[in-house]
Amino acid sequence: MITITAESVNKRIDILLTEKIEGLSRNNAQRLLEDGQVTIGGQPIKKNARLKLGDIVVCIVPSPAPYTAVAEDIPLDIIYEDNDIIVINKPRGLVVHPAAGHFNGTLVNALLHHCGESLSGIGGVQRPGIVHRLDKDTSGLMVVAKNDEAHQGLSNQLSSRKMGRVYQALCVGRIKSDNQRIDIPIGRHPKDRKKMAVITTGKSREAVTNISVLERFSRFTLIEARLETGRTHQIRVHLSYLGHPVLGDPLYGPKKQPLGLESQILHAKALSLVHPITGETMNFETPLPDYFTEALNKSKLMK
Repeated sequence: MITITAESVNKRIDILLTEKIEGLSRNNAQRLLEDGQVTIGGQPIKKNARLKLGDIVVCIVPSPAPYTAVAEDIPLDIIYEDNDIIVINKPRGLVVHPAAGHFNGTLVNALLHHCGESLSGIGGVQRPGIVHRLDKDTSGLMVVAKNDEAHQGLSNQLSSRKMGRVYQALCVGRIKSDNQRIDIPIGRHPKDRKKMAVITTGKSREAVTNISVLERFSRFTLIEARLETGRTHQIRVHLSYLGHPVLGDPLYGPKKQPLGLESQILHAKALSLVHPITGETMNFETPLPDYFTEALNKSKLMK
């Protein structure tokens, strides 16, 4: 139920619904309007209706149909595997788990094919074994739990900040400070539901990123980022807030990207953890992928 305030008067109803209902796209909002699921005083609203002060809008969003991920034969770059955990080097472009617009061809689909039923059930039918995630176009290391005990142990390490995650990124501009700790909260962007943003008041969560400069070029900076927390898009949002977005980032970078890139140059290079069953300290590292080294070589040549 949405009560129309002064700032919402005369606003299109489909736009208002996307702003007020988290995760609702404009297309879905228009579909709900066409289906008569959005009403004022019990009467369906037309999608081009303008709102009046004090109107009370009722929107019924049907529950999504249940979805169970299915096994798919998708190649995996496995760094380590035993009976309890599996460490994957995720390629750029691979979605981690099924979601709207990506119900197939995900890492979860590949894991189900490789592991069969040997995945933790804590993540549910759409996210079995998934302890943490990487954005679609972020490559690098992820650990997946193969049973519930391992999942709980790894999740505890994440929440207590005992799991080490180190990224490398190529950023726009020259970052002046060699080292800095970014401790700025992040929340959902107030106007664009696909984005996160620095939110200093209201609904947000603590987000801490430690940045170290590895090398500076004429127009770019190669950095290492160590996470203390793991918020959605955290590194990308923090670097954009500093004025040095990740090169190629379509959401948080400049509209006209240097080098003509269409996805971010960001790689989860190292992962450290304590094995949740054996107690062994484990450290994993991967080399930078080809897309990253190609962008790095081009950036060194730019004046």
